[in-house]
Amino acid sequence: MNNEQELIIEQIEIGPMQNFTYLVGSRTTREVVVVDPAWDVDGLLKHLAEREYILSGALITHYHPDHCGGAYGGHTVEGIAELLETHPVRVYTHKEEADGLKKVTGVSETDIIRVESGDKLSVGDVEVEFLHTPGHTPGSQCFRIKNTLVSGDTLFINGCGRVDLPGSNSEDMYRSLQKLSELPEETLLLPGHNYGHVPNATMGETKEQNTYLRVPDLETWKAIMGS
Repeated sequence: MNNEQELIIEQIEIGPMQNFTYLVGSRTTREVVVVDPAWDVDGLLKHLAEREYILSGALITHYHPDHCGGAYGGHTVEGIAELLETHPVRVYTHKEEADGLKKVTGVSETDIIRVESGDKLSVGDVEVEFLHTPGHTPGSQCFRIKNTLVSGDTLFINGCGRVDLPGSNSEDMYRSLQKLSELPEETLLLPGHNYGHVPNATMGETKEQNTYLRVPDLETWKAIMGS
């Protein structure tokens, strides 16, 4: 089995905000991690059981409740707290996002693995690389798996994450987008929301249509973003 055949990666649209949750793992071992589990934990667990996947961890792009659960707009969103009640796996979050994640979801320090950019996680025979991409939040991160990038709310097909929220930073977002734009053109972009005209695209295709990736310099970026 070649590398691409070995990879399990499933894109699941979930919740009223068009979120994407992802399953990433190994066909050989059936081991998977879930990226940004929220909104319908029972449905996700049923999906895992139907495919006989073995859940070994949860990866969080950032601490906003629509991606990890918690209080949101007067409502409570299901997320990692509910997941851990039946599947006590470790939750992988960037070290700068961990305290926010605990506050929003109520999970404990012992549930969390704090990671840094460049750290790697083996999921069966598949390797996941953590990439720190601050801007939307201080500890936002993406996950690179072979020629695939799960980008959370850092990069969308036609845009990028908001930078007018508490903890966001426009200059950090610019630098993060520049970092992602250097990935190979054939890299498949899998965003955190279904906000684009297509649910996924290559980085080459994204750079052709996403104006945020074509800003020539930081000063122009500041002028565009009003910062």
